[in-house]
Amino acid sequence: MAADGGARGREAESARENFGTRCWTWRYKWVAAGLAVLVWVHVAWAQEQPLVAVRLIPHWIPQAQFAGYYVAQDKGFYRAAGLDVTILKGGPQSPALTLVEKGEAEFGTSFLSSALVKRDQGVRLVNIAQTGQRSALLLVARKSSGILSARDLNGRKVGVWLDYRAQPLAFFKKNNVTTEIIPQGSTINMFLRGAIDGISAMSYNEYHLLLNAGLDPEDLTVFSFDQSGLNFPEDGVYCMQATLDNQRDVCERFVKASMEGWQYAFDHPGEAMKIIMQAADEAHTGTNFAHQRWMLEQMGELMRPVGEGHPMGWLNPNDYETAGHELTEQGVIRLAPSLEEFHAPCYR
Repeated sequence: MAADGGARGREAESARENFGTRCWTWRYKWVAAGLAVLVWVHVAWAQEQPLVAVRLIPHWIPQAQFAGYYVAQDKGFYRAAGLDVTILKGGPQSPALTLVEKGEAEFGTSFLSSALVKRDQGVRLVNIAQTGQRSALLLVARKSSGILSARDLNGRKVGVWLDYRAQPLAFFKKNNVTTEIIPQGSTINMFLRGAIDGISAMSYNEYHLLLNAGLDPEDLTVFSFDQSGLNFPEDGVYCMQATLDNQRDVCERFVKASMEGWQYAFDHPGEAMKIIMQAADEAHTGTNFAHQRWMLEQMGELMRPVGEGHPMGWLNPNDYETAGHELTEQGVIRLAPSLEEFHAPCYR
């Protein structure tokens, strides 16, 4: 009888445990169901809200330099943020900051130096995210021409993009050399023909074109400005001050979705390349997969913030001060605005 009583006790205890387990299981199911309903209601509500239509104008033709924006559009990140984004075709015929100034685009990308020039002209542009952290601008020369160090540039002909002349001029001054500045166009032909001794190049673009033209890295002397104490952060996202004042929430949603697009592009380069090549082909840019893949890889390096704890979109105060100082020294601008006036972080 005692054994029977013990068995019944164990059965009762087991029944209580099973009952408790069933209760907790049902509670979890109800909680999960409740959360699912809340998520569904939120998504349904978001879908019912009208999308805010905005336009983005990149400062050059469709290419991997702007991959994050095309990916954000293709993957639906902008729509998920409540935005209907139209990406306009950029290039020399559609100067990005001018279109933003005229109200023909709400957002535009541009080099930091170009935006500071516009600010100096009285255009109330603000930087809402600084995507490029390192300067990609290089000076490249053939070693066979006898140019092995900065001092060897003395008296040589060097191609310079006049809109971005501040860095090379500061570099020449820093190294106490005098060069013959040759205005540079959009091709590398002058350098390949030997008409100039040095050429300006972006690490993600013209430098790779030089390699594709048959030059080997071992044959070239490369001067990198970001390694020469002249780092000017380049690509950033801009809008007018009035847009920021009146639609701060839209600006923040646009930047957040854009950064999601960039991160997705770096995490899924194969998928990103399909999106980039489709945009490039539709614009008839004449580019190729290998070059765009190189560019995307380079953008990953250029956009990685220096130091710990800084998100994409951060503008390094020291680099901003360097850019403002050198632009002023070279007479490109009269005075750079304070960082607080110029940079309104929307990536947080």
